[in-house]
Formats: sequence, structure tokens, C-alpha cells
Amino acid sequence: MLTLSRAKFAASAARGRHFPGHWPLLAVIALALSGCMPATTQVAAADPADPAARVAPVGYRSAIAPYTSLRPATPAPWRARNDAVTPQPKQDR
Repeated sequence: MLTLSRAKFAASAARGRHFPGHWPLLAVIALALSGCMPATTQVAAADPADPAARVAPVGYRSAIAPYTSLRPATPAPWRARNDAVTPQPKQDR
């Protein structure tokens, strides 16, 4: 595959065109080389091994704090619950 790629590049260079259909290959090379670049931002100014370093306070929030149990609940009579949600009949009909 590398030989075929070199042959296509040589043929396109002979015609005066540079990188005609090699943009995926160039993108892969650029991506691979970007992994070799050093980080430009500092992660932390303090030494993580320093026991006197200031850190953010730790807090606790329960994930189920607003939960309230609804059991056991005594069911209402089904007739009253059904009548409460049915639409009322219109008087003009």
C-alpha cells in the first residue's frame, strides 16, 4: 500500500499537482504528530505531594435525598377515582 501511495504521489508530482488526493493521509500524519507536541498549559501550580497544599473542601450530597416513600398507601375506591377524571357531560345536548 505504501508503494502504491508513493507511485501515485510521484505521478501527480510529475504532472505538477501536489497532494491531489492525499488529504486523508496528510490528516493522519498531522494527527499522529500532534500527539508528540508538549502541553502548553500548566495543570497545577502546587506540588501534589505537598501535604500543606490548599485544596477545595469536600462536600457530601446524597443522590436520593429528595426521595419520599409512597408506600403503604391506602387506595381510594375506584368508582370515586374514575368519576373524578371523567369529563362532565355538556348541558346543551
